[in-house]
Amino acid sequence: MGGGGGDDDVAKAVAAMVAVQVVFAGVNILYKLAVSDGMDMRVLVAYRYLFASAFLAPLAYFIERRNRTKLTWRVVVLSFICGLTGGSLTQNLYIAGMKLTSATFATATTNLIPAVTFLLALIFRYERLAIRTMSGQAKLAGTLLGVAGAMLLTLYKGADITPPLPFNTNGLHLSLHPHPHPAAATNRVVGSLLCISSCCFYALWLILQAKLSKEYPFPYSSTAIMCAMSTLQSVAFALCSYDRGMDSARRWRLGLDVRLLCVVYSGVLASGVMLVVLSWCVKRRGPVFASVFNPLMLLLVAVLSSLLLAERLHLGSALGAVLIVAGLYAVLWGKGRDANHKQAADLDDLAKVAELPTTAPPAACRPSIPIIN
Repeated sequence: MGGGGGDDDVAKAVAAMVAVQVVFAGVNILYKLAVSDGMDMRVLVAYRYLFASAFLAPLAYFIERRNRTKLTWRVVVLSFICGLTGGSLTQNLYIAGMKLTSATFATATTNLIPAVTFLLALIFRYERLAIRTMSGQAKLAGTLLGVAGAMLLTLYKGADITPPLPFNTNGLHLSLHPHPHPAAATNRVVGSLLCISSCCFYALWLILQAKLSKEYPFPYSSTAIMCAMSTLQSVAFALCSYDRGMDSARRWRLGLDVRLLCVVYSGVLASGVMLVVLSWCVKRRGPVFASVFNPLMLLLVAVLSSLLLAERLHLGSALGAVLIVAGLYAVLWGKGRDANHKQAADLDDLAKVAELPTTAPPAACRPSIPIIN
């Protein structure tokens, strides 16, 4: 991906992140369908990164083979950690939480990612919090609002507020298990905590990905290595969770059904293509910018879940999502104000430099240069 500058560069990054959220919304729907079909969630994640690695490895070799620098152990270790935080562990936690809640609920919790990313950036000193300034107060208030929204999502369900659809969608419902598993009701809090833990690891990955992009600035190669690490980790998770009461071959079998569609779509398109796009955006615009667009995915998943999965929207989820989004934009407003202040300070420094005298010093102050005949 080539670079640009100014407004054109921002427009490219915005368009790229919108595409990422649209594709990720489709992943959420297919995840729910595959899990409802009885597919082992750990096997699903392993297949996702296996397909992603198989897709990205040849691309990375042919596209970046001339410019790629030597791979160091530092990059390998960082890729392993990125594969764990942004891949295998995050996805396993997320699918487990979705299985106990719903696709819409799990997607709503992802709006915590910007606030958690901001907190981690403070801890790792990527960000500074000036509590006496309006921007610092906005960022702190936004973080607290995000946490409050997550708690509301977790602890309060409320009334059913699913809007009536203007047409009959009974024929569109693809939910393969019309009767939800009992654990989905009794373990809502556990599912919520799993989803929130997934968001925390994903936020940590955004911080680490920014560092990896500087250490190894080759998006195809770095993403391919990360997916390969995630594949090994995910296969290990799947094998360690082996259920003796289940046929092992049946767990890994893929047919021409929703399971194959899910792993191909999530592996090739979501991880194979969109992780490269996401890594590029993180490198160009920073980790917080990449997390701004999560509310778009929530909207898309809510609509698709109502149409395709017959999921219901509850008051607690709506109120929690509103608080999380409000907190998100408070943090972003604070960061935008900081950026404006920094830009104004830089312009002021340039103006002061421009005002410095540029005339030659008086003759008395000039060093004497001997004239050689």
